[in-house]
Amino acid sequence: MEKDKAARLMRAATYASVSVASVLILAKTGAWLFTESVSLLSSLVDSLLDAGASIVNLLAVRHALQPADREHRFGHGKAEPLAGLAQSAFIAGSGIFLLLESADRLINPMPVENGAVGIAVMILAIVLTLGLVLFQRYVVKKTNSVAIAADSLHYRVDILVNAAVIVSLLLASYQGWLLADPLFAIAIVAYMGWGSLSIARESINSLMDRELPDEDRIKIRDIAMGHPEVLDVHDMRTRTAGPDTFIQLHLELPRHLPLLEAHRISDEVMYQVEDAFPNAEVLIHQDPEGVDERRDEIEASGEQAGPG
Repeated sequence: MEKDKAARLMRAATYASVSVASVLILAKTGAWLFTESVSLLSSLVDSLLDAGASIVNLLAVRHALQPADREHRFGHGKAEPLAGLAQSAFIAGSGIFLLLESADRLINPMPVENGAVGIAVMILAIVLTLGLVLFQRYVVKKTNSVAIAADSLHYRVDILVNAAVIVSLLLASYQGWLLADPLFAIAIVAYMGWGSLSIARESINSLMDRELPDEDRIKIRDIAMGHPEVLDVHDMRTRTAGPDTFIQLHLELPRHLPLLEAHRISDEVMYQVEDAFPNAEVLIHQDPEGVDERRDEIEASGEQAGPG
């Protein structure tokens, strides 16, 4: 996909998430004032944090999409995983607050009033959130954006959260099970904590320049080795930075090959790899056959390479 099209999709996804979060905050605030449900409060707080995280995402994506400059030759893609870490911190903070609120409601149970209002708002929230998640999934599939994927995880959790709130409101309002409200809120907190850890782990991997998955490295090697004039591939290094992927590798070519021919082969391999990995920047070094300058590395198979 062309970079400008990917950029438009990523910007649209950030604007959509901020808009949906804003609408849900207004609706859930009114519903909470009517019901005083702690599980609905947990959903409201989650939407508040979603809005904050989505705004951070919007700013981070705008920064990450800026072209490379003299001070940032590899671009600004690392802004995305930084936003992901901020999101995980938002989620963890809200979880602590909701856990304390739920514990208090367990000790001092309170009836839920106007449950029908809360249920109606939760159904609206599920419909809006489902539409947003489907759009975000499409954007992530086209761009591999870490920030959009993290934001989408928030809203996927929200669908379950909203469904849980509906069940808790039904049980508390119509069955008289007052403890259902705080217990569901605690379950929501646990799920939010799992989401926070997942986002933090993925963000840290990107910031620490973790290699692409083994299946991707194997795919890159297979593409290079598929060229009839390539004898071997070694010293492969890969990493991601926001929507961009960086791939470096050495090609072993026949030793008496003219420089012009070596250049042609490298370009052909580069274009094939770029076709398979959109938004990738591929750097290839040519080595003559029989001149071994390999360094110890983790091969695509995941096994430690031995000395040449």
